[in-house]
Amino acid sequence: MRVIVVGLGAMGSSAAMQCALRGAHVRGIERFARGHAFGASNGKSRIIRQAYYEDAAYVPLLLRAYELWRDLEHRANERLLHLVGLLLAGREGSAILQGTLAAAREHGLNVDALDTRDVRARYPALRVEDGEVGLFEPLGGLLVPEVAVRAFAHVAEDAGAELRFETKMESWSASDDGVEVTLEDGTRLQADALVLALGPWFEAEMARAGVPMRVQRNVQLWFSPATDAYDATRFPAFLLDRQSLPAPLYGFPDLGDGVKAALHGYGAVAHPDGLDRTVDVERDVVPVARALDAWMPGASAVFREGRACMYSLTPDEHFVIDVHPQHRNVVLCGGFSGHGFKFASAVGEVVADLALAGETRHDVGFLSARRFSRERRTAIDNAGLGAFHLK
Repeated sequence: MRVIVVGLGAMGSSAAMQCALRGAHVRGIERFARGHAFGASNGKSRIIRQAYYEDAAYVPLLLRAYELWRDLEHRANERLLHLVGLLLAGREGSAILQGTLAAAREHGLNVDALDTRDVRARYPALRVEDGEVGLFEPLGGLLVPEVAVRAFAHVAEDAGAELRFETKMESWSASDDGVEVTLEDGTRLQADALVLALGPWFEAEMARAGVPMRVQRNVQLWFSPATDAYDATRFPAFLLDRQSLPAPLYGFPDLGDGVKAALHGYGAVAHPDGLDRTVDVERDVVPVARALDAWMPGASAVFREGRACMYSLTPDEHFVIDVHPQHRNVVLCGGFSGHGFKFASAVGEVVADLALAGETRHDVGFLSARRFSRERRTAIDNAGLGAFHLK
């Protein structure tokens, strides 16, 4: 079977690898150079965790992702997972903490509940406010995104995939007989199935499939701390849900590049081709440094570097992994809303299932593109407009 994968970030390169490992003839197309930093698959570290507060329905997919990350480490002879643990902290009624506990209980996951005194005793360097509590997930930690994407691509190529970089898709079409992709230079490629994994450049394609999407600019920052208390040998990844913050603060211990921190979902709507990649001290650095210093004194002592990245947000901030509503031989893979990278190993497996067999054993119905049509239908019915026909 012939498969074309457009977009070779984390999701696309994972899908290309999985299709190639199953014997498919794979062509991968990427508009930028190999290893580029223009999309969402960079930044030296990405959180991985199992007790998923966003929706417990993600947990089975996460457990499979852990297995497949280990498999990729073996295939590529690369270290990708650093399970330094994850500390989530906030007020006892925090939605993040409550959602994490609910997911852990539903799926029997190992999460330690810490009261205020426990958090202070375990991490004395922290400035923990009265009433703040914590959850510690021992199997949480981080992935190295650049290494992961490189590993996906190398394993895919070793399995026979042809990956073309600095090659832009101009258009695509699909019929019952197959798919065709036209490249910017006029070249036409034919295949049996098409995977669209366009990251932040997915907005127009998603809209045509009935899925609203917007792109948000977010900034990742690195600091040299004034203390070794935040070294990765003694400090975990973290997520702080504090009411005084403009958004949850997350970050990583110092693995050699300094402490990394960012405000989750804190940024302006942007377009990927016009993204402001300049990191401004007052606009971008000061809010994060202030939040970080109030939580981890000394962590933001010296600003090292910053990078602008992008979140591809659906209205409910859940992913879209589905066959195209009009074309059964086209797979949509996008809208990962700033929390998708950790799933990339398993997403590739799901996408390969859909591209090669039209179905998957994984329960991803809650990630269907059709949910937005259902939501629109419900809204119209609730408004008493049921006689109108949806276009």
